[in-house]
Parts: sequence; structure tokens; C-alpha cells
Amino acid sequence: MTSNRSAVATDIEKLESKVVKDYLDGLERRRVKRGRKRSPDTIKRRLAQIEMKLPSAPSLTKLHLIQEKLDLENTLKEMNKPQESDDLEPRFIEVAKSYSERNKISYNAWRAIGVRPEVLRKAGILDSTN
Repeated sequence: MTSNRSAVATDIEKLESKVVKDYLDGLERRRVKRGRKRSPDTIKRRLAQIEMKLPSAPSLTKLHLIQEKLDLENTLKEMNKPQESDDLEPRFIEVAKSYSERNKISYNAWRAIGVRPEVLRKAGILDSTN
């Protein structure tokens, strides 16, 4: 019976770890990157410019334009994907407190990695410095 309970506890810990990892990975993907923010319209305009330049571009320039085109197409695809961290947030809120307690993760550590204060509050993780 005890080994069965510890196996269940281990499974729960693994599940919680996966939920936390997935949520944090989602936050990382959404993190604002340096430079000018691109909109779908500006990306589409640049793609159209590239298409016009490609036929007459010298071979080395053509290579760089093709890579830029591929990069822009991937960026556009990512923009059109639903934001998965929004879907993961409720699951994160469910497991974050027990994960924090078990792994001794502080409020400040969660904040430093980018978890919003309102998410931590909903999870029951409070700032102990206040």
C-alpha cells in the first residue's frame, strides 16, 4: 500500500512538473523580443517585397532573401497560433502552490521568471516580503 501511494505521489509530481514546465515555456515564447514589433500586415508587406526582388536578385542576395522569407513565414504562422500559455494558465494555477511548497520556490523566483502577480495570487502564492 505504501509503495502504491508513493507511486501515485511520484506521478502527481511528474504531472505538476510538466504543467509548470509547459506554462513557463509558453511564457518564454511570448516574451517580447527586442526591436520593433512586427504586425502581420508589415510581415505580409515585406514578403511581397521579397517576392518582387527574388527573380532579379543576384545568387547570394537571393539566398538571403529566401531565408528571410522562410523566417517571416514562420513568424506569421506563430502569430496565427492560439496562445497556448492562455490555455495552460488555469492548469498552472491548480498546481503551482503545491509545486512551490514541495520544491521551495519563492514568490520572488516565480516573478523573476515572468509569472504575473495576479496568476500567483490566484494560485495562492503570496509575496511574503509584504
